[in-house]
Amino acid sequence: MTVNDVMIPFGDFPVVSKKMILKEALTEMDMANLGLVCIINDKKELIGIITDGDLRRKLLKVQKPFSSFLVDDVLIHSKRDPVTCSSNDDLKYVVEKMGRIQIWDLPVLDNEKKLIGLLHLHPAVKKLLE
Repeated sequence: MTVNDVMIPFGDFPVVSKKMILKEALTEMDMANLGLVCIINDKKELIGIITDGDLRRKLLKVQKPFSSFLVDDVLIHSKRDPVTCSSNDDLKYVVEKMGRIQIWDLPVLDNEKKLIGLLHLHPAVKKLLE
């Protein structure tokens, strides 16, 4: 069983550019019911991940109107160069890795380092238990 068997495909989870207004990114995160958004460049390469915790830390640290923030403003609080996996990786191995580093979601990249999916822990564990 591989990551490809259970990953959320690109387009079905929140993805934003660094020039997007932060409120739009937060709305994307809320609509997907996930605690993160993936940030990509024009080539669909992963730049980083912003979690709901990253947003909270930025908003508490900087006294500026929320509506004036861009995703780029939060990048310094984000996970740059995050841990990733490939769609061909063994699902059990990746889930164990997620457990070791205590993360819920893992970006899936292709051979050209382009974002193609997101592995969410709950569906992955459910698939392994079937």
